[in-house]
Amino acid sequence: MMLALLTALASTAFGRQDVRVGDLGSLRAAVAHATPGTRILVAPGDYGGGVYSVGIAGTPDKPIVIEAADSHRRPRFAGAFQFQAAAWLEVRNLDIAGFAGNAIGIDDSGIREKPANHVTLEGLRISDIPGGGSSGIKMAGVDDFRVENCTIEQFGGCGIDMVGCHHGVIEKCRFEKGGGVAVQAKGASLDVVIRLCAFADYGANGVNLGQSTGIPFFRPPLEKTPAGSRYEAKDIIVEGCTFKGGDVPFAFAGIDGSVVRFNTIVDPAKWAMRILQETASPDFVLCRNGRFEDNIVVFRSDHWFEGGVNIGPKTAPETFHFARNWWYCTDNPERSTPSLPSPESDGVYGRDPMVGDDLSLRAGSPARKAGAQALPK
Repeated sequence: MMLALLTALASTAFGRQDVRVGDLGSLRAAVAHATPGTRILVAPGDYGGGVYSVGIAGTPDKPIVIEAADSHRRPRFAGAFQFQAAAWLEVRNLDIAGFAGNAIGIDDSGIREKPANHVTLEGLRISDIPGGGSSGIKMAGVDDFRVENCTIEQFGGCGIDMVGCHHGVIEKCRFEKGGGVAVQAKGASLDVVIRLCAFADYGANGVNLGQSTGIPFFRPPLEKTPAGSRYEAKDIIVEGCTFKGGDVPFAFAGIDGSVVRFNTIVDPAKWAMRILQETASPDFVLCRNGRFEDNIVVFRSDHWFEGGVNIGPKTAPETFHFARNWWYCTDNPERSTPSLPSPESDGVYGRDPMVGDDLSLRAGSPARKAGAQALPK
């Protein structure tokens, strides 16, 4: 009793209150009563369901934290964590598997002018998510977020789906054995960096920079953006990532400027990229101003269509910029040169970059200035 009292007093002195829970009912109660500075420590074990919360909010100096009490013995959940209108929230080191819906859902509770904000998801393991509209992590109307060191595998829909999300980082995450799209940013998403992630047999698409969103779901609402300058995504950056297998690592779809740089791509089944316009409206810019730079692309000729670039109608492919990429066709090096929609500066074609099985460059590689390993610190 005295030790518990001293612990509580110490926590209070530092503006933090630790709450330990060991069953689903206690966890839900702790979330419902959490105040700024509450840290909820979840004991190891199997928890049958999940958590639903509206309005959970910490402060900049006192976030609310939900995390495993022991990161080496993580609690396992078969239900979703859904947070509406969350702010200054951190969720760490939980396992979620087999839920037929969005495993983690964070949104603005439908108030599109007031986004959820300052959310951190770290060390999560999410698996066995069915297809259809389900996602490992679904965020709609979330600003200033971080997703770090998470693993999402065996997903049928999306690994991470962002609708109208702004100023975020997805870093050091792994996406494996997917069926749909590993990461997607659409619905007027802006300023999102996808960095140092690994994509392995990720399914149809690795990263969708843009896509197609229903008009009522854009954030901010479309009427806040002048007609003729509307976009699905803008200023999305994918850098320092590795891609192996899958159909196509990148799809630019209705973007107004985004960058793919310093990535290593091995054995795509169809293309290196797609340039598309999924939102058919004269109020939207044509897909334009993408940059593809300093990447390594290793492919086979029998898994290479349209010269590696699929271009859809009503796009502006001539505005795309290509520079210093390293292209290598393993079974026929003479066919290494891609069919790009605009001239490339300082590209390298037909020279083996010496990518190892682990997607790192082998000793003596001539491509040390390109690919994931070359991302500037």
